[in-house]
Parts: sequence; structure tokens; C-alpha cells
Amino acid sequence: MVDQRNPVVTKQRLMQAGFREFHRSGFEAADLNRILDEAGVTKGALYYHFQSKRGLGYAVVTNILRSWIRDRWLRPLESAPDPIQALQELAEWGEGAVTPRGLALGCPLQRLVEELSGVDEGFRVRLAAIYEEWRRGLASLLSAAQGRGQVRSEVDVEMASTFIVAAWQGSIGLAKAFQDVDTLTSCRLGLSAYLGTLREPTLSARRSLG
Repeated sequence: MVDQRNPVVTKQRLMQAGFREFHRSGFEAADLNRILDEAGVTKGALYYHFQSKRGLGYAVVTNILRSWIRDRWLRPLESAPDPIQALQELAEWGEGAVTPRGLALGCPLQRLVEELSGVDEGFRVRLAAIYEEWRRGLASLLSAAQGRGQVRSEVDVEMASTFIVAAWQGSIGLAKAFQDVDTLTSCRLGLSAYLGTLREPTLSARRSLG
């Protein structure tokens, strides 16, 4: 059992356990007892920190899920000298990191969006904020790359970043529907080809020659 005298640790463990359970089961079907067992805390601790299951869900989305997306799909790009290549490599990494269980469960963000965005405004707003941060982060990286002459000047970076997020999430959803990694590979190759069209032609030519 966790030392519940440390409220920061207790709260973090509850959110992490909630994140895993919501990904496995969805929000409505999530088992609070399993969350408590995984976190190693009492039901009293849960209600002390979050007051309700919905309160825990909101906290998981805002703190854990948001960081999960940021750490996987934005931070690895921030120091990349070539964001297009980095995006292509990140998508390839994402494809390679998928396990059979991960394929069955799909993306934790997508799962909650599909279940809750149409029925709970609090969830919808918080989930949309994650997509917005992801989209704006990519747009900022592409805009900076335009300034360095790496991305074509006529590219609408807002539109491109929206499409990239949608294409990747759609790829995950399609692969989950078919339960087939080859489907994800096909989608990833299509996304990679699209990313290549964002390059300045001179850069693309130099890469093909090199």
C-alpha cells in the first residue's frame, strides 16, 4: 500500500492507474476498484483528491494524457534540425512500437474522444485542447522550418499540421479496425510521402541525389 501521507504521490498514482484503466476499458466501463488496486490506495484517498470518477477522468486527460501525447509526438521534434525527416522517422517509430495489445486498444486519446466527446462537454473541451496543442505545436515547427528554407513557402502550415494529426490518428483507427499492422504500415508510408511534398524542391532533389 502506498504511503497516503504523501498527497502528491497518491494523486499521481491514482491518475496513472486511471489512465491505464480508461485506455483498457473506456471511461464508463472503467472499474474503480481496479484503479484503487493498481494505485495501492484506498477509496477514501480517491474521493479526497477527485471527489468523483468524472473528476479523476478530467484530471487524467489534463495531466496524464496531455503529457503522453506531448512526450511522444511533439518533444522529440523540438530539437530536430530537419522536422520533415523527424516527423517521418517518428511515424516509423510509432508503427514499430505498436504491440498486438496496443493494436487492439488503439490510441488512448482517440478512444476517449470516440466515447465521450458527444456526451460530456467537460471531456470534449479537455480532449480538444490536447489536439489543439498537438496541431499548433506541429504548425510552429513547420513555420520555423519555412523560415529556414526547409518547407515550401506556399505551404499553409496550419492546414498541414491539422492534416498530419488527422492522418496519423486515422491510421491508428484503421489499423485497430482491421487488427493489422500492415494497414498501419500502408498508412504510414502514405503519410511519409505527403510529408515529402512539403519540402522545398531543391532540398528534395539534394536528398534524392545523396
